[in-house]
Amino acid sequence: MQLKNIIGMMALALTALTSCTKDFLERAPETSISEAEFWKSTNDMKLYVNNFYNNTTLLPHYGLGGFGTIGIYGLDADQGSDNMINMGVNGMLNGERTVPATSGDWTWGIVRNANYFLANYGKVQDSWDNVKPYVGEALFFRAMMYYTLMKNFGAVPWISKPLTLTDTTILFGARLPRNQVADSILSDLDKAIEYLPSKSAAQASRINKEVALAFQARVALYEGSWEKYHAGTPFGVAGSNGAKYFTKAAAAAQAVMTGGLFALDNVGTANGYWRIFNQADHGGSKEVMFWRKFDVALGLHHNWHRYTSSGAGRGLTKTLVDAYLCTDGAPIALSPLYMGDDSLIRVVANRDPRLSQTMYVPDGEHIITSNQPQGAPNNIFKVPSFEQANEGKPSTGYQVYKGHATDYNQQNAGNLGITAVIYFRYAELLLNFAEAKAELGILTQADVDATINKLRERVGMAPLVLSAIAADPNWEFPALSPVINEVRRERRVELACEGFRKDDIFRWAAADELIVGKKPKGAKKDQWTTLVPANQLSSYPVDAQGYIELFRNIATMANGYKFRTDRDYLLPLPTNELTLNPKLLPQNPGWQ
Repeated sequence: MQLKNIIGMMALALTALTSCTKDFLERAPETSISEAEFWKSTNDMKLYVNNFYNNTTLLPHYGLGGFGTIGIYGLDADQGSDNMINMGVNGMLNGERTVPATSGDWTWGIVRNANYFLANYGKVQDSWDNVKPYVGEALFFRAMMYYTLMKNFGAVPWISKPLTLTDTTILFGARLPRNQVADSILSDLDKAIEYLPSKSAAQASRINKEVALAFQARVALYEGSWEKYHAGTPFGVAGSNGAKYFTKAAAAAQAVMTGGLFALDNVGTANGYWRIFNQADHGGSKEVMFWRKFDVALGLHHNWHRYTSSGAGRGLTKTLVDAYLCTDGAPIALSPLYMGDDSLIRVVANRDPRLSQTMYVPDGEHIITSNQPQGAPNNIFKVPSFEQANEGKPSTGYQVYKGHATDYNQQNAGNLGITAVIYFRYAELLLNFAEAKAELGILTQADVDATINKLRERVGMAPLVLSAIAADPNWEFPALSPVINEVRRERRVELACEGFRKDDIFRWAAADELIVGKKPKGAKKDQWTTLVPANQLSSYPVDAQGYIELFRNIATMANGYKFRTDRDYLLPLPTNELTLNPKLLPQNPGWQ
């Protein structure tokens, strides 16, 4: 890491601090303050920590003032996964990355600023009870940044104090083994959980104890499964099967579950699942644990819905669509209720309702635009938007509906989108609990009823019964237990298009099953040949069975994705950093 970058932020640590209001998540940075005036009150601490909330590396806005994004609902395509694809081949999935000289992913400013706070908060003359919530927040955000660094690079230096020019041992130190980085992250979160108030006592829009527990469950589950499924590879941790992390994940999740402060929204409500994801305000939600609000009056809005109203240049894959069970609880390979793929209507017929609430279907109920000028009727979806430019087309014919707000003003009136960003949702925590216990081999029917079956109950799906799991010939992981397969299926379905899938594939070491050699497919093309002009469909090649195969004629995809399982699970360290600090060597596996 460059010396000027290590030290430079220390001089800036007190600048660009945000204003102090209960709704600061919807506010932009306003003022600066000098160090001579600082560290006198808890309000100073609050001002400092507010800067983390407005850092887009930690809590992305997803398109504030930008174009082409659909918030979190395109991340499964943008990051690279088997759930969604863009109009172009994802270079990461296709093994096309190279070692960079520098990289924006190798970034330490947030860690430095957190360390500066943690070294100085003791100067504030106030009671510990008033001070500790802000200490907890700083620890939370340091843990969040280190989690991102660990996911990207594995072993990284652990720096827990502000650095000066004389701190060369730390400044040019070696990387800490990834399990020790994980332990340090979880230790930060242990302290954050101890210091932070519960939701019922916390200030609005701030990190609370339950959010920190939810994040701890996420981190521990990631590391536990990484160490279990990468065992025996250059990415693994010698002698570890991940059990201690699964135990930690289950305990953190259970602490939230037994607290009784959160529950699922819209249980039994028509389109209740879909309605979670297009709200401007989650202040009354029991499910959305932490989120970002936008406000047109403050100039904070986005333009997601000019793209979610069409194909957004993305599309669900056939493998994702095929993962949804039929309403009898059986997979499509076994259920007599499955109607086939000849039309979108047939695809969703008798299927888990979350499927039709995730993709557009021409059933007369999927609204593209409502609240149109002069009382014009709602614009109802009939066919995918093949006529659009690439950024508006659906890449597979399965067009993303999840996250779409139908209001005309969010789509067309100056792109005044105010749909909130969801960062933590109680449903994810339930799935983390179920998966951690399944990995430990101690998942019970009572656990399933309290987690997976709560999610199914919301949408009217048949429950999962552990003693009656039918063997699906199309399980993604035939070498693993039926329980693990069904827990992972539920996760894929419930969290589809929310940006979790790439991390799941990586932590499960599952690219060999799900990515390598695969050619992503979409819907059957011939269902639209009489409804859409031929020239609009001409850019969509098909496979031998008539399914859209967008990359069929791309030479680099002739044999499917070329993801390298001996290399591509981690990013390479930038060459400039290795030159500056040789103790960072060895380079990550496969990148030498």
